[in-house]
Amino acid sequence: MASPRLETYCCPNRDAATQLVMSFQPDVFCGVCIGSASISLLLTILQLLPKKGQSPRKMPKASSSSTILLLISVCDILGGLGMIFRSSVWLGFPGFIANISVVNGTDMWPSAFCVGSAMWIQLLYSAGFWWLFCYAVDSYLVVRRSAGLSTIVLYHMMTWGLAVMLCVEGIALLYYPSLSSCENGLEHAIPHYITTYAPLLLVLVVNPILFRRTVSAVASLLKGRQGIYTENERRLGTEIQIRFFKIMLVFVICWSSNIINESLLFYLEMQPDINEMPLKNIRSAALITWIIMGVLNPMQGFLFTLAFYGWTGWRVDFKWRKREIPWESMSSSTVGENAYPSPVNYQSNIHDSKKISATDSQQTDEAISMLSEGNTSGDDRLTRSSPIYQGW
Repeated sequence: MASPRLETYCCPNRDAATQLVMSFQPDVFCGVCIGSASISLLLTILQLLPKKGQSPRKMPKASSSSTILLLISVCDILGGLGMIFRSSVWLGFPGFIANISVVNGTDMWPSAFCVGSAMWIQLLYSAGFWWLFCYAVDSYLVVRRSAGLSTIVLYHMMTWGLAVMLCVEGIALLYYPSLSSCENGLEHAIPHYITTYAPLLLVLVVNPILFRRTVSAVASLLKGRQGIYTENERRLGTEIQIRFFKIMLVFVICWSSNIINESLLFYLEMQPDINEMPLKNIRSAALITWIIMGVLNPMQGFLFTLAFYGWTGWRVDFKWRKREIPWESMSSSTVGENAYPSPVNYQSNIHDSKKISATDSQQTDEAISMLSEGNTSGDDRLTRSSPIYQGW
């Protein structure tokens, strides 16, 4: 799992709260992490692979939101691999890991492995948090027609730049002035915990606000497209709202245990003796949430693919053929199956206004379909009378 306690454990003079959770059934805990991360890794890759019989869909232009969703999954996969590697070494070489507790100036490999593996996990999951924040920003900008594929460069700069900067800064403050003297006080640990949990709290607080504004903007776009709000438009708006809700639900399920666990451990650190009997229930709660973190943190990758795309099935297509279908542009004459035919002769000014309206409508459809692309769980939910159908 991803916790700043992993880096704190690399300090030979670690605090009592960190020692409590890291020394609690370490073999069982590492086994839980390996099992959960392995299952999530396999199912995530299975979800992303093309499937036999799946209706191919391709946007006329690549969208930044589809790229962001893929990058979130990549961060989860790489973070899961880091968990598997780290836990496997801990299980397979217990003597190697035991050397971390010894202040030894000659053998630095155990400490280097401890710090390096912890930083890898933290960096990848932190980058995933920033990408999820970028997805919320991009969704809002798309419906406001202020985003495009070119903005993905800015997202890369912000995500990787902030993730690396916060990770390096937190580690540098934790291990200052040296690895053997870290964790001598909370002034070393608190900045590290802040830099770790800042992007997580940002997603928890800001993403729901951005998603809510995006849903409101989608409703306005759908109403303004034809001047009416039909059942199909209402259904599509509801589907987009449900998709955002599922994304936040997965995030809360996977990471709320981290916040609870960290709060309990900080409370224990404030006590003169964490082994006192009145603190027994708090210690038990901290250990329970610690194990829960080992299960839920790695499962984020698979659960996110369910929220993004729905269940895509087991039948994998290894042919990797190019998939494409024609894009149906929307116009006012395709609102219903029994739409009236347009008159043959128009005056030039009426014809021009129709072209502008059709262009506006197509831009609206492209913006909304970017939010709903990728989900293949409901191919028949929207009728042919809704040209903005794109896989809900």
